[in-house]
This record gives sequence, structure tokens and C-alpha cells, in this order.
Amino acid sequence: MVQRVFEQASKAKSVSEVIVATDDARILEVVNNFGGTAIMTSTNHTSGTDRIAEVISDRECDIVVNVQGDEPLIPPENIDRIVCPLMGDTSASIVTLKILIKTREELMDRNVTKVVVDNSNAALYFSKAPIPWDRDEWTDELTQNSTFDPLKPFWYKHIGLYAYRKKFLMEFGGLPESGLEKIEKLEQLRILESGFKIKVIETDLDSIGVDCEADLEMIEKNLAAVLPSK
Repeated sequence: MVQRVFEQASKAKSVSEVIVATDDARILEVVNNFGGTAIMTSTNHTSGTDRIAEVISDRECDIVVNVQGDEPLIPPENIDRIVCPLMGDTSASIVTLKILIKTREELMDRNVTKVVVDNSNAALYFSKAPIPWDRDEWTDELTQNSTFDPLKPFWYKHIGLYAYRKKFLMEFGGLPESGLEKIEKLEQLRILESGFKIKVIETDLDSIGVDCEADLEMIEKNLAAVLPSK
């Protein structure tokens, strides 16, 4: 899986270097074996963002992309989409992605993070819960009898891909874990609680993170459909 993520990230036109940040010697060995670059980090980090901050602290760079190691089908175009705003807007520090939720099942899936944004496309909140909640249309649980229009642009899945300015990452590394972050288990809430803005760009290219066995099976089916049989 980590090799496929590495190879997909390397295809992005805006990327000059790909590094695997890990605290596991087994991952380090795998990456070295396929010819990639990996760096061992502290085992005490509470988030991937903290881990990345350690890796790039002494490296010359301005923009850093955080690609999750469990997304082997990540479209390289999505990486370019979040880097581009940082190149054109010096006031932006963090950029991430959203994609329209098209099914009731995805909206209710607790493994899918949802995002709500303001009129300038800055993130208001992230949650595993189905936000925003349609108080007038939905019952306490979103049953099959409740109305869900997948074409209404209200319900968006958050794609866990981030581009940061190095300056922000150095500040983030010193921020304590926040209350909302602990409750939701979403590190980006620490950023919002600390007063930073996260710019959210819409994409039409989805990416499947492996959070459970069912996700792994879906990835394998997708790969089987595109890879030539032996």
C-alpha cells in the first residue's frame, strides 16, 4: 500500500520530492527496498501533521503536502489542486479538498469525514457525523423514508489531503491537542480551534482511504479492474 501511495504522489506535477515519514522500522524497510525515501520520526506524535513537522523542520521548502499513507488510489491531480492556491495566494496557509456526497450510505458512514464551509470556502467544521443536519426533513436517524437529494450542494466528504506552508507547520507543531480534536479524533479541528483558516477546494476526483476491511476490498476490486491480469 505505501508503495502505491508513494508512486501516485510522485506523479503530481507540482511535487519535487516525496518522503515517507514513519515511526515503524518495518515501513522504513519496505520503502528502502522499493527505492523510495523514508525518514524515521519520534513515536510520540499524536497526528500525522506533527510527524511531518518534524521531518521538514530542517529542510529548505515553502509548501508541504500531507498525503495519507492509506490512500493507494489517490489521484495526482488532487495534489496539484491543493498546491496551486498556495502558489497564487500568499495569505493562504492550509488547503484541503472536498467532494460532493452522492449517496445516503456515504453520508451516514462513520468512516467518512464531512466538512462544512463558509461563503469564502473556508472550513467551518469537520465531523464524522452527517453535517449539516436537515432538521425539517430528517428524522432522528436518516432512514430510507427521509429525503436525501444527492444533487444538493450541502453535504460534502472531506478528502484528507492537505497542503501547508512550512511556516504554519512549524507553528502547528507547538500547539497542544485540542478538545474538539480529542472528541472527534480529527486533527484538523486543532487548526480551527487555534484560529487558523483552512481553505477548501472542491474536486470531482474521489480518493478511497483504507479505514476498514471493506475499504481494502474495494481498493483491491478497483485495482483488479485497471491492472492487466497475469
